[in-house]
Amino acid sequence: MRFRLTESPMNTGTQMARYIFITGGVVSSLGKGLASAALGALLQARGYTVRLRKLDPYLNVDPGTMSPFEHGEVFVTDDGAETDLDLGHYERFTGVHARQTDSISSGRIYSNVLEKERRGDYLGKTIQVIPHVTNEIKDFLRIGQDEVDFMLCEIGGTVGDIEGLPFFESIRQFIHERPRGQSILMHLTLLPYLAASGELKTKPTQHSVKELQSIGLAPDVLVCRSEHPIPEREIEKIALFCNVRKESVVPAYDLKTIYEAPLAYHRAGLDQAVLDAFGISPAPKPNLARWEDVMDRLTHPEGVVRVAIVGKYTQLEDAYKSIAEALTHGGMANRTKVKAEWIDAEIFEREDPAPYLENFHAILVPGGFGERGTEGKIKAAQFAREKKIPYLGICLGMQMAVIESARHLGGMGNAGSEEFDQESGEKRFTPVVYHLKEWVQGNHTVTRKTTDAKGGTMRLGAYTAVLKEGSKVAQVYGTTTIEERHRHRYEVDIRYRDKLEACGLIFSGMSPDGKLPEIVEVKNHPWFIGVQFHPELKSKPFAPHPLFADFVRAAMEQERLV
Repeated sequence: MRFRLTESPMNTGTQMARYIFITGGVVSSLGKGLASAALGALLQARGYTVRLRKLDPYLNVDPGTMSPFEHGEVFVTDDGAETDLDLGHYERFTGVHARQTDSISSGRIYSNVLEKERRGDYLGKTIQVIPHVTNEIKDFLRIGQDEVDFMLCEIGGTVGDIEGLPFFESIRQFIHERPRGQSILMHLTLLPYLAASGELKTKPTQHSVKELQSIGLAPDVLVCRSEHPIPEREIEKIALFCNVRKESVVPAYDLKTIYEAPLAYHRAGLDQAVLDAFGISPAPKPNLARWEDVMDRLTHPEGVVRVAIVGKYTQLEDAYKSIAEALTHGGMANRTKVKAEWIDAEIFEREDPAPYLENFHAILVPGGFGERGTEGKIKAAQFAREKKIPYLGICLGMQMAVIESARHLGGMGNAGSEEFDQESGEKRFTPVVYHLKEWVQGNHTVTRKTTDAKGGTMRLGAYTAVLKEGSKVAQVYGTTTIEERHRHRYEVDIRYRDKLEACGLIFSGMSPDGKLPEIVEVKNHPWFIGVQFHPELKSKPFAPHPLFADFVRAAMEQERLV
């Protein structure tokens, strides 16, 4: 199921990319990110190269300091950017690795402008939204414009939001400055259904388009979300009042799985409408075999396994979006349906975990920050180790597994993390198994202190790990050198390695310099692996991450034993 893009039908040697701007109206959370990702996949299916970007109007420099309850998951790129979770959709659907230059916020834009002003780059001019802020946004849009056939740029929020106005103005200028026919606008709206009158209402869509037109933008393609079939007469009405071709009004209905989106949007004519808007005719025929295979694996499973996800942000599934999707991919690799169930780790701080966990075929403990729920995660790791249930600990999930082994196997009954002592302001744990450390990044050493600012100061992005010959993880990966993405501050104190390995916790993956533990596994256990990195960020439906594929396989073995 490995992805291989065919040769592009467009000559990208010197040609600038065609731009597709994706905006939303009426309400938020319409699925702009999913529509963008699906469109990118469809353009790839026709042989084009694509890149996807997200422009967010919020004033945070990036989402790294936001609560998961506020913003959902923070997606991390290979080059260390903390980004919106939509970039995860982009990667999962296209296989194109996102970069720092694929995510921008108002906070980053204003920060750049103010930094230039302090340096005197503007030669004493009065700094204004137009042209200085809008020019900064346009400079961002131009990055890499000669690298791909199509650049898809999603603008967060909805048209009419006051914080989004600089972005919309920048897009207006950008489209006007480029050659005619090189940029189009795709607008997503909602068609609400009034049960009392039994009809879909098009007026909100009309008003949304009117709002766009008032700032100098006009949609070329309209994607209309609806829970009910859109009658032909309503499509004609929308086309007439919104000044678009009837064929460019694309219905978008609710789907059973997000991975149906490329096929559903193709049936609805989205990719054809986009190519028509650019005047590309005849268009290359799409090869949708990859997505047909994805749907076949999803809709025809040959078994079911139950996986417990013991986390601290379980009230909002978007906080663990990539983990949920990676489990689905692992199930697809094994033609098995993964039934993931979310359990609040804090419950285990009050109650015995056995009644909650004994009927699951595998346990996953994901990442997180802060002490809340950590004792519950430690109990989940202990239960999985003692009951021989497959366990995957990610980031904080690995930390809890190490602390659990230190306490119950290594005789270090009060083992803990420096993170929790810092949070409480007390020295409560001895020994401190996890603490702030330094690491090598490129050609220099990075050192972190507790007084550092929070934003962008973690070990972020892709780092190499060397795996122990003959270990479980070396077997899973099929190699002894890997590269995975990180997002954490605290590391295992290597001074306890010998003592922990003597009692059965094997350090099977290390940084190349041998100073930072990256992977641990429990000896004489069917499948117990903790990783310091986030493997879920690199998993795709057509290329499941090997750890998740083998984790689900181990869950299937457990299911046969129950």
